[in-house]
Amino acid sequence: MKYELVAGFETHIELATKTKIFCSCTTAFGGAPNSHCCPVCIGLPGTLPKLNREVVNFGIKAGLATHGEIAEISKMDRKNYCYPDLSKAYQISQLYAPLSIGGYVELSNGRKIRLHHIHIEEDAGKLIHQHGDTYVDYNRGGVPLIEIVSEPDIRSIDEAKEYVEKLQQVMRYIGISDCRMQEGSMRCDVNISVRPEGSETLGTRTEIKNMNSITNIAKAMEYEYERQVDLIESGGKVVQETLRYDDATNTTSSMRSKEDAHDYRYFRDPDLVTINVPRDVVESLKAEMPELPSDKCKRYIEELEIPEKDAQLLTKYRKISEFFDKACEGVKSAKSVSNFIIGQIFRRTETEADKETFDVSITPEQLNELVKLIDSGKIRNNLAKATLEKMLDSSKGALDFISESDMAGLDENTVNELCKQAIENNPKAVDDYKNGKEKAIKSLVGNVMKNSRGKADAVAVEQKIKEMIS
Repeated sequence: MKYELVAGFETHIELATKTKIFCSCTTAFGGAPNSHCCPVCIGLPGTLPKLNREVVNFGIKAGLATHGEIAEISKMDRKNYCYPDLSKAYQISQLYAPLSIGGYVELSNGRKIRLHHIHIEEDAGKLIHQHGDTYVDYNRGGVPLIEIVSEPDIRSIDEAKEYVEKLQQVMRYIGISDCRMQEGSMRCDVNISVRPEGSETLGTRTEIKNMNSITNIAKAMEYEYERQVDLIESGGKVVQETLRYDDATNTTSSMRSKEDAHDYRYFRDPDLVTINVPRDVVESLKAEMPELPSDKCKRYIEELEIPEKDAQLLTKYRKISEFFDKACEGVKSAKSVSNFIIGQIFRRTETEADKETFDVSITPEQLNELVKLIDSGKIRNNLAKATLEKMLDSSKGALDFISESDMAGLDENTVNELCKQAIENNPKAVDDYKNGKEKAIKSLVGNVMKNSRGKADAVAVEQKIKEMIS
């Protein structure tokens, strides 16, 4: 029997507010243990939380970016459980009236992964295990989160990876989180089950907690899928439980039986007021939203005639797309700008972190100036490429390296003389071309382009050489 994988995600994303969700402590990453916390963070008796308005705004933006319906009335609840990293023995979260309802994330195959809801909540502290002892750092406690809960719509590991990547990309674009999984600012709980192909009945699910790497998510899902299938086919039953994944052994192991909502004894938090989100606030935040990456990618393909693969590279990170948009202003061909960014500038941004910050040594206006020199016919593409390398090395503009004589072009007699010299000085290439080796003509053209310092028109040069040889 063949089995179908069924998965849903609960994705926790730390919001990039300056202060925590219920107090004025900083949300800055790092710092000495327990140096970014206060009586409110750790829930000392007599303290009262006060909701950070920016957290609500960021949550609304997340809902809008994923096509959700923003609730006009939203409420905070207490989720009760006792664990060392949660000093007050409850987490302030949302269950009964979350901030955003529904929505979806569309994959490249056209399938839409439906979202159940998005809610806001506070993060817990962090346990540090060293030499047999356990320490608690409450710096992360009270850092604002959104939790994005999907429906069980994911049907493959590839879909799971793309779903997480799309969420990461969108949240970065709208500026509410850096989504750095390696730092814990984006973490996923993966709910996974299997069922016979063609069945409409969901199988018993297990939950793999706190996954902070797309690579490990894929490996853990593959292992858990095979474990559940083997268990069913050997006559056993899958038990609903919470699992941890060990990347060293590539296995999952049980942490505890899987809790449902009633196990946490949710009730309305008595210290926080009802959240009222008027429609005009939603419309105002919608107006602040940037063009989303999927829309931008489609525009590049349809309006700017950028190949799909290149458009995806240009829209992967917001700073790259903003650089590209500015560099394209007033140019004849956006493809020229795209070629320079992907072909040359990307070589200076080796890692994904480099591309995310895209702190390159030239401005988009400088690249725009260079491309316009090509558009006006003042320089050829070869000279532009060489000039761009010098610009990237020095942070200077194109005109610091291109002289008036470079932009003057070549008269026909000079081009003819250079072509004649190339033919006379490279008899082997001429013979190879005469014998049917078409590529041999390129070395002759290259000789002319070199001696003309890139000022000649390569297409015209190739035609002239062919005429002279024949």
